[in-house]
Amino acid sequence: MTEPLVYLNGRMVAASEAHLPIFDSGIVMGATVTEMTRTFRKKLFRLDEHLDRLFRSLHYARLDVGLSKAELTGLCAELVARNSALGNGADELGLVIFVTAGEYPTYAVIAGRPARIGPTVCVHTFPLPFELWAKKMQMGAHLVTPSIRQVPAQCYDPQMKCRSRMHYYLADKEAQLVDPEGSALLLDLAGNVTETATANFLIVEGGGIVTPPSASILPGISWAVVRELAGELGIPFAERDFQVFNAVNAEEAFVTSTPYCIMPVTKINGIAIGDGKPGPMFHRVIAAWGQKVEIDIVRQILDGGRRRQAP
Repeated sequence: MTEPLVYLNGRMVAASEAHLPIFDSGIVMGATVTEMTRTFRKKLFRLDEHLDRLFRSLHYARLDVGLSKAELTGLCAELVARNSALGNGADELGLVIFVTAGEYPTYAVIAGRPARIGPTVCVHTFPLPFELWAKKMQMGAHLVTPSIRQVPAQCYDPQMKCRSRMHYYLADKEAQLVDPEGSALLLDLAGNVTETATANFLIVEGGGIVTPPSASILPGISWAVVRELAGELGIPFAERDFQVFNAVNAEEAFVTSTPYCIMPVTKINGIAIGDGKPGPMFHRVIAAWGQKVEIDIVRQILDGGRRRQAP
């Protein structure tokens, strides 16, 4: 085997052979439920929690993949074992699971056959692109609040992790007009801070960590790890609504997401947070996370970024 394997609709196929038809509902309607986890030392991190959330999302979206959690766990482990042997030994893998609503019957007639009944199920891996995050781990990220607002929970529950993300795409494009390296921090219709396109957002106030209410965001697995670590470290952790005013006046801010775990945020709308540098709470929490996985996470990203960019 010289290329990664992909699980697609009951088969393990080479990545170059893994294709979706143009009439798949994930393409036609954006009807896709998804999850992503990553490895540390080639071992999947918190896969159990990710799969639990996936099955909750599938149930909410009325999709039955015909696989048990145990079967999907085995598929994920098999893919990581096979694909991790192909790359550089220092690479870590991201693992993505996505499920679409299957073939869209109206357009499937172009294939000259009945639409395939049942969801499209895919599991694949990719080497984590540490070079994308190395600079921001040192200097901090810049978030910009765009005019695009978060989809209200009255439309669909934000606890479902899905790929219907046009509003996130538009928000990031608007943010990048301000700063090409910036990302959007979305507000709800009342002006409360919610999340970014790919990460949860948290601030530090009065020595404690504050997050938007979990009912108004997708509570990430990384977000939950920070909450868990805060409890172990004796750091107060609270959920409540807050606005951009509170965010720019916070002691610190950071985002949490599966690929990089935690990233400092040092500017919002061009305004420095604290002293404009990654703060002590960020360093304290990511160090505690690193102890759990026996890796210096920041160092891994910095070293990996340099290695992957080397000629």
